[in-house]
Amino acid sequence: MAVTYTNRRKEVYYLHQGKTKTGKNKYHFSKNDDGNLVKSLPEGYEIYEHPRNAQVFLRKKQPQMITEKEKHLVEKYLKSNKFSDSYIIDIKSEFITIYETNQDREGIISTFGDLFPIKDINLSEAIDFFNKYATYSPVMRFILIDKKQRIFYAERFCFRSSIDDWIQIGDSASLKKLLSTYVKHLGKESLFDIVY
Repeated sequence: MAVTYTNRRKEVYYLHQGKTKTGKNKYHFSKNDDGNLVKSLPEGYEIYEHPRNAQVFLRKKQPQMITEKEKHLVEKYLKSNKFSDSYIIDIKSEFITIYETNQDREGIISTFGDLFPIKDINLSEAIDFFNKYATYSPVMRFILIDKKQRIFYAERFCFRSSIDDWIQIGDSASLKKLLSTYVKHLGKESLFDIVY
C-alpha cells in the first residue's frame, strides 16, 4: 500500500521516490497514482501540508517546541472569534502562525447561493466549494522566546508595500495573555492599528 495523504481540499497525494544525480533517494508528493510509489514513510521524515495553498510535502522531522496544550489554547481562542472559519494554524519549531483566508468567505458563499437555485445546492456544498479553493496568508504569529517560563511575543504581518514583513506588537507575556489581547482583532480593521 502506497503512502497517501488527503489534504484539506480533499485531494489525495501519493508519495513518489526518485534519485538525485548523485544517486541519493529523493521524494515528492504528486496527485499521480502511478510511478515509483513509496510504501512506507522514510525514517526521520514527516508529511507537511502548507497552510497557504494545501500543497503537500515530505520534510525532515521538525523539533516541536510548542506543546499540545499551547496548540489547543490557540484553537480555543480562534473558535471564540466570529470569523473563526477563516483561519488556520501552522506550527513550526518556536512559531505559532495564524493564517487568514485571502477570499471573502461570506461573500463567496452568498454569491454561490445566488448563482444556483436553492434546490440545486445547499449551504454545506457552498462551504465545501469555498474550503476547496481558498488560499491563506499569514497575519499573526506568536514566538516562543523562553522555553522554561513559556514566554512568547506577538507579531502581525504588515501589508504596507514599503514593509511587507512581520512587526512586533507588544511586550512579551504568556501565550494566554497574548491571545486574549490580540486574537479579538482578527478580521477587523483594528488589527492594522496595533503597533508596538
